[in-house]
Amino acid sequence: MNSKEKDIFDLLNKKAELYNSPDFITDDPIQIPHRFSLKQDIEIAGFLSASIAWGNRKSIINDANKMMELMGNSPYDFVMNFTESDLDVIPQKAIHRTFNHEDFIFFLRNFRRIYSQFESLEDAFLINEDETNFYHSIERFRNQFVSEQHRGQKHVSSPYKNSASKRLIMFLRWMVRKDKKGVDFGIWENIDPRFLSVPLDVHTANISRKLGILTRKQNDWKAVEELDLILRKHNSADPAIYDFALFGLGVSKEFD
Repeated sequence: MNSKEKDIFDLLNKKAELYNSPDFITDDPIQIPHRFSLKQDIEIAGFLSASIAWGNRKSIINDANKMMELMGNSPYDFVMNFTESDLDVIPQKAIHRTFNHEDFIFFLRNFRRIYSQFESLEDAFLINEDETNFYHSIERFRNQFVSEQHRGQKHVSSPYKNSASKRLIMFLRWMVRKDKKGVDFGIWENIDPRFLSVPLDVHTANISRKLGILTRKQNDWKAVEELDLILRKHNSADPAIYDFALFGLGVSKEFD
């Protein structure tokens, strides 16, 4: 390791420690699942919040809260017990930007189907023995979750189509990472955090390029895997810890 790389990761380790703190939850969509204690409530609230996590963060949080209210603030109970008349009262307008009421209902129906098969969404994301990341896992989940051709399927990204799958990777970080910092939940017991990647959004990607740890210009799955290589070199057990540092540096505009 050269001295420049050491300096970069000294900085990233320091910033990860700073930003991996409940103090920053108030501005982050992860605050929505933090309102719940039941495992399945956390999963559904987390998945829906992550699924609309693009654009203005305040707007994301407000719109995620609206979805919780539409489910009576009991996501799992609503998913397993809703009637058609319950769905009829969902306002026929956009939930968040291009995620509309039809997409929301599509997600609700597929949640019910998945939870009729599995106790936890974790069971639909398990990593196979010969796999090193979530490339195949996300695709398997997608094939199980997308039960029919529907406009809502565009909100469940596909790494097989070279998508960076940012929102799903972020959701997985929330569920899988285990520490005692009070941000990520770590409620999934059968998936090791070493398989996680950093959710590649505009902030994390731009900062990674400015630091020289990412060269690929497109924010796609190939870029995710390129970043994986160097992050895992410096923290093989918990590479997604660097999401806090890269995102925090991007939002704080420290490198602008």
